[in-house]
Amino acid sequence: MKELAGRVAVVTGGASGIGKALARAFVGEGMKVVLADVEKPALDAACAELGNGVRGVVTDVRKAESVRALADEVFATHGACHLLCNNAGVAAPNLDLWETEPSDFQWVHGVNVHGVAHGVQAFVPRMIESGEEGLVMNTSSGDGGISPLAQQVVYASSKAAVSIMTECLAAQLVGRGTNLRACIFYPSGGMLPTGIWTTKRNRPAELAAERQDDPRKETTFEQFMEGAKKAGFELPVQDLDELARFALDGIRKGDFVIMIDRESMEATLVERARKLARGECPIELQHMGLD
Repeated sequence: MKELAGRVAVVTGGASGIGKALARAFVGEGMKVVLADVEKPALDAACAELGNGVRGVVTDVRKAESVRALADEVFATHGACHLLCNNAGVAAPNLDLWETEPSDFQWVHGVNVHGVAHGVQAFVPRMIESGEEGLVMNTSSGDGGISPLAQQVVYASSKAAVSIMTECLAAQLVGRGTNLRACIFYPSGGMLPTGIWTTKRNRPAELAAERQDDPRKETTFEQFMEGAKKAGFELPVQDLDELARFALDGIRKGDFVIMIDRESMEATLVERARKLARGECPIELQHMGLD
């Protein structure tokens, strides 16, 4: 998609973080933007901040009917959707797999995986029917899509699913002869100061942890960075607006993988493939002990 001015973009998880940065970049290109988010106060604030007719629709991407209502609103208001950004995402604190609860997967996969599927199901048929050029950009993560971290099993497995889902979607859209394309967006470039660090605030009561000695303790971005600094690590921080502009450039170029320094993934994936071909676990095995 080279021409963006006047076209319609929909961004889920658009009230803050990467979603809001993407929306700001799209507004700067003269696009009509609709933000979807489950947090109404943050959504209202984002729309007021971005201005330029940006609309907000309260949406719970876990629920197919909520995403269908979003699509209905978009097509009733604008008559089209040209760029669908399935960006909403949440995380669960690090736990060993046997320490997780069913609700951890229901929560994280409900948003990260089902939310992407619901977006595609609600929007893509109408986008295809329009006959217009369009793009579906799904936000994944290197943690899962490229090199999963063992202790982030719930989140990493959800993002691995998003990457594979997007590969399949891209092949299907081309194979069916549509005017739509799909791409994977890997937020990258450094540590990301987003709301993903504290998504427990939006975790539904019915999916709360059952155990009383709940080990799910969140660390804010600021706390994490301060801890890293005390440990002697100076970690780079990626500016979100710069990241959004990079994504915009990838959209224009027609890249399937949009990722800062994506060439660096080759060595990681080659080594991963070699280990798998040898019958080995590709994740580095190390003793972490038991408390």
